[in-house]
Amino acid sequence: MLSLLHIENIAVIECADITFNQGFNVLTGETGAGKSIVIDAISAILGERAYRDMIRTGADKASVRAVFQNVPKLDWFLEQGVEYDNEVVIQREIYLDGKNVCRVNGNLVTVSILRKLGIQLINIHGQHDSAALFDEENHLNFLDAFADNQDLLETYQSQYKVVSELRRQIDKLSMDEGEKLRRMETLRFQIDEISRAELEIGEDEALEVRRKVLQNAEKLSDAINDGVECLYGSDDSDGAAALMAQAERSMSRIARYDDSLSTLHERIKDLMYQVQDAAEELRDCRDAFAYSADELEQIESRLDVIHRLRRKYGASCADILEYLDRAKQELDQIEFADDHMEHLKKKLGKAETEAINASKELRKSRQAAAEVMTERILEELRQLDMPKVQFECVFTETGLSSSGADAVAFYMSANAGEALKPMSKVASGGELARIMLAMKNVLAEKDSVSTLIFDEVDTGVSGRAAQKVAEKLLSVASNKQVLCVTHLPQIAALADTHLLISKAERNGRTYTSVTPLDTDGRKAELARIIGGTNITETTLKSAEEMLRS
Repeated sequence: MLSLLHIENIAVIECADITFNQGFNVLTGETGAGKSIVIDAISAILGERAYRDMIRTGADKASVRAVFQNVPKLDWFLEQGVEYDNEVVIQREIYLDGKNVCRVNGNLVTVSILRKLGIQLINIHGQHDSAALFDEENHLNFLDAFADNQDLLETYQSQYKVVSELRRQIDKLSMDEGEKLRRMETLRFQIDEISRAELEIGEDEALEVRRKVLQNAEKLSDAINDGVECLYGSDDSDGAAALMAQAERSMSRIARYDDSLSTLHERIKDLMYQVQDAAEELRDCRDAFAYSADELEQIESRLDVIHRLRRKYGASCADILEYLDRAKQELDQIEFADDHMEHLKKKLGKAETEAINASKELRKSRQAAAEVMTERILEELRQLDMPKVQFECVFTETGLSSSGADAVAFYMSANAGEALKPMSKVASGGELARIMLAMKNVLAEKDSVSTLIFDEVDTGVSGRAAQKVAEKLLSVASNKQVLCVTHLPQIAALADTHLLISKAERNGRTYTSVTPLDTDGRKAELARIIGGTNITETTLKSAEEMLRS
């Protein structure tokens, strides 16, 4: 669970330490006091997008630190090489230049890696989730999440991938006769042009090295001759080899008189042999070195041919020859397209059969899960004072797609006697809030996330329905930690921990504070929610009664 949240320099929050407890935690406050900023701060440490606009005016960075207690041993820790501890500290710093620094237990991680951990720690449900429920494109994802059929889905998708690739190959071969002839002519020209060049892999690199040698042949020749003369000597002077031999002979005559001279003699002897070896190698190099202007001209001409081909077909001889192979294969496929097409169609038929069978298994799983999910959602809705609601997952068979061969839409009827219709056409704001809460609770049963955050999901709910929503949230909090931003006194009255978000102005700057409320503080805050700024004895008594009940 989330036990501590430390916020610095995010919007109007200069510095705040917020302690959360197990069970039902409620955040209340005036509109604009900063409740959404707290949720944004939590989103930041979960790896969600954070903007430099979040940084408080005048500060150079913003930071959030969160402490989680009793974290299970997730695979994430092993995969990322982060030492596991059931207490996890996540810190994120956001800078004006857009840079983000994220740490988990002191280990630097990227934002994307942090997000993979964040989704396993907290689920945030906000008002935008209602829009997701309206969108039928998301309904299949909701059902798959409940069905927990990832293995079946992956099996189907691997088979659908084969179908897609075969269809792509068939489409590629399905060209009209004129297009086919034009393509064959182009390929034959390219194959002939490359084949006539008789390229060899690495030929261009070898020729460029040889050209560089020939372009500097005179310098090389002069330098080699100078080197040979220095080592072997000339008519006027002894070379280094002869001088080293002379030094070795001199040292050999006296080495036996002194051990230190004997060691030095051995070193000089080694140097003599090395100089002699180098002299012989350099002489052989001089004898082997030959060049001509004709050879350089031939190399230039050959490289010119290769460079023209490289501009068209690849960056090196190896790339050009690889293109040649592909061109030959494509030409072969076009020339024998009918035979190849027939072969591909047979393979496609078999692959489609396998994919259809896999999609049927996936459909069975979805339909079975839909029955269970429907009953669970209806039960949740009955508990949320919507006993007459009808709900159904409507399946429509489609062609093969990346998600299967099904389209799923959630249909409902909010009132007795009314026909089932798409959810977006029948649900009011308050009904949708309760439907979303019911669905989120049902889906939450399938995951191991221990903390749920509800950000003003009670919008449009009032009266008895509000009391039912409050009781449902409290029920969820018996198994998971729940954080709820609300404007409803019915919800706030049931909190185990009540936090007041308030703002004030000091020296021309706005500051937001977070205060845990005691019984008297809760009574005053509930009275404010009930009666607004006009707090009377009646509203205070109503608040006290709500807390007591």
